Amino acid sequence: MNKEQAKHYCLTLPDASVSFPFGTEVSVFKVKNKMFALLATCNQRGSELGEQFAGCSFLNLKCDPDEAFMLRDIFPEVLPAYHMSKKHWISVVLIDSIPYKEIERLIDRSYGLVVKNLKKSDRTHLELKYPANELYR
Repeated sequence: MNKEQAKHYCLTLPDASVSFPFGTEVSVFKVKNKMFALLATCNQRGSELGEQFAGCSFLNLKCDPDEAFMLRDIFPEVLPAYHMSKKHWISVVLIDSIPYKEIERLIDRSYGLVVKNLKKSDRTHLELKYPANELYR
């Protein structure tokens, strides 16, 4: 999955929106004004995530702490989140070695975790508007 595909997929989720609070190079995806993904590109030196990922795009996604630990063991491209809570967020470097469907699953999971933690009125609004299988994939 590349940066454009990730951006497109994030925007297909129910009531998802994108904003650019950190400049045009960093896309922040939200549902009901709560972030579920951040999409950016490492600088050419790669200092954010390591030299081996210089110039690569990455996604910061919300993740269950136990699942995050297992994912980091399986995929070297899954790292503790850059500039976010290392316990509840991961960075996924968008390179071809991670299957496309796995990245989609991680985006869906992040979105679902954020929806589950919305205030009740916002969550209820979404649950009345969309089927559960679209919100909690």
